[in-house]
Amino acid sequence: MKIEVSAQRRTVQGTGASRRLRRKGLVPGVVYGGNGAPVSIQLDHKDLMQKLATEAFHASILTLDLDGAKEQVLLRAFSMHPYKPQVLHVDFQRVARDRKIHMKVPLHFVNAEKAPGVKEQGGVINHVLNELDVRCFPDDLPEYIEVDLAGLAVGHSVHVSDLKLPKGVEAVLRRGEDPVVATVIVPALASEEAAAEAVPAAEVPTTEQAAPEKAPEAGAEKAEKKEKK
Repeated sequence: MKIEVSAQRRTVQGTGASRRLRRKGLVPGVVYGGNGAPVSIQLDHKDLMQKLATEAFHASILTLDLDGAKEQVLLRAFSMHPYKPQVLHVDFQRVARDRKIHMKVPLHFVNAEKAPGVKEQGGVINHVLNELDVRCFPDDLPEYIEVDLAGLAVGHSVHVSDLKLPKGVEAVLRRGEDPVVATVIVPALASEEAAAEAVPAAEVPTTEQAAPEKAPEAGAEKAEKKEKK
């Protein structure tokens, strides 16, 4: 899937200039990496928001059209307004075809309805991971990685080592690590575990909390005064 992003060079810098750009419906950004120097850019906000809503935009090689000159980039970061649907800034990284890239690729789960744990045992699929860190050359980057759940029974799991990764793609893992991707659980057990986690243990009051110090009685105060006289 080829995705093209249009941008223009940004000549103005600074916080005030960025605010003015946003008021005009533009998003300040930067493109960096590769053999070129970092370049400040600006993009159309509406177009960028639409692209950010698509899964492929976050895990694909993009074509950045910068004032008519095209280059391959990756979306590396973007920041959003705390409560408005507004992109505040976006970062792209240039891609070199002869260098491996490190990306997060979405996982697509298939055949859940055929899994014995779901079809015959009344279980539900628990997605532990929804994306996977991979390393590969740009031309080998997959749009997504498929996870086949057809053979999964209750209590069984799919691990990263069980995935069929595309040619040239390797999972980025620590030595000896093999994380669970998905498992089948019984709904009743899942709800019991959630309830146990949601209800905190009862707080046992300390001795001081349980027996607060009483105020001196009025009679005792009078007796004290007589003794002093």
